Amino acid sequence: MLDTLAHTLRRHPERPGVLGTTRTGAVRTKATFGDLADLADHCTAALHGRGIGRGSTVGVAVRPGPRALAVMLAVHRLGARAAVLDPGAGPDVLRARLALARPDLVLADATAQAVAGWARPLARRARLALPDLAELGPVATLGPRLPGCAPALETGPRTGPLPPPVDEDGDAVIVFTSGTTARPRAVVHTRSSLAAGMTTVAGLVRPRAGRPVLGGTFFVLLPSLASGAPVALPARSVPVLRRQLSRLAPQATYLTPPQIRRLLAGGGRFTGRVWTGSAPASSDLLTRVKHAGADEAWGVYALTELFPAAAVEQADKSAFTGDGDLVGTPLPGVTAKTDASGELLLSGPAARDRYLGEDPDPWVATGDRARLDHGRIVLEGRRKDMILRHAENIYPGLYEPGLHVPGVELALLVGVPAGDGDERLVAVVQPSAGAERQALRAALAGPLERMGTARPDAVLLADIPLSGRSLKPDRAATARLAARRLAERTERTERTRG
Repeated sequence: MLDTLAHTLRRHPERPGVLGTTRTGAVRTKATFGDLADLADHCTAALHGRGIGRGSTVGVAVRPGPRALAVMLAVHRLGARAAVLDPGAGPDVLRARLALARPDLVLADATAQAVAGWARPLARRARLALPDLAELGPVATLGPRLPGCAPALETGPRTGPLPPPVDEDGDAVIVFTSGTTARPRAVVHTRSSLAAGMTTVAGLVRPRAGRPVLGGTFFVLLPSLASGAPVALPARSVPVLRRQLSRLAPQATYLTPPQIRRLLAGGGRFTGRVWTGSAPASSDLLTRVKHAGADEAWGVYALTELFPAAAVEQADKSAFTGDGDLVGTPLPGVTAKTDASGELLLSGPAARDRYLGEDPDPWVATGDRARLDHGRIVLEGRRKDMILRHAENIYPGLYEPGLHVPGVELALLVGVPAGDGDERLVAVVQPSAGAERQALRAALAGPLERMGTARPDAVLLADIPLSGRSLKPDRAATARLAARRLAERTERTERTRG
């Protein structure tokens, strides 16, 4: 896929490639196909001049956009591997992760270096933190420099021929996932598994040349551009994003569920096909997307270890009446099965090769309990999220989808310690903007009754905490919130009785 992209960029150098937007939503071209090709060539020459080649590791702390894409193309051409740095992980975690990856060079834009340096107090407010990047290895600045930045990676006009592309399999990218500072964990994708994943995305989304796609992730940028479609980076501001979608009328859009919820609350409209993932997408959310103009609304089940694994369209998800969360049929090449404990295992050409420092393993243990319903994957909750009440094991994911009635934005079932190792089961429900609370409680009565022995001990209406780059619902923080709210309720009751 990366090779296909390189050829596409050169065949159509005049085409708009990466699009941005003004505050009014007007489209502006950040880079043409030719610009991307030239930038990738310049990065290739500069990295080669630094001794980067087959087997090298390049740490990448660069915001999504033309430069980040050019770096990935350059690293791929040279047969090296990219280790992705996340500024939101915290400095201690990053030190541990990069000690495991051992980069030969760290590429960072001025913003990332500012987060690690003079702008650290401002960045802390945005929950971004990086250690001094020089601690992680030799550093070079990609793009414009600011005072205090490392020397620039020289990406000016090259004077000699580029090295021939590496044409064999090997490590392509390292993506850090779970783990601790004592034992970080990182997924290693090879060139072949990365290519297989991108091919699956292209077959799923079917981008057509010349019509824009909106999305900021690498797995949106690469297949879309390789198909000849320009990619618009989504605006961060909801009003600007709303205007951007209106002006662009994209053929396909990829946004996370939190982005979609904010956009819908702000009156946003969609066109074409809309895709969402990285966090659970309820049937109600997908239905609201279609009501907002989308031709199709898809939920994508993907893991860092295997992307994408399955997908489901709103009509099929809404028609599903069983327990659990239907995430769709495994995509072509993906094999799914469950082990004796009910954990979902996945395999296929797009599966990661291994975890860094470990042996290869063809099966990805997802951590999700699931069952296969006529070949479709139905999630029943995370194994680690099990709640023990009255000696009964309760898996929240089996019941949470049923709580997403109209007027519910998010819903989680969490356990609150009740003494003697037992837990109280609490449903924390976040109302949609403008939902009337008394009517919402009435609408929840039926789903709660149908939960049988898993019916919660208490129902709280509250905003659910989010965490991580994809702003997933934070179960641990939600459980702490529920514990505080129940304690306050008990204290008020005791004061009233006294």
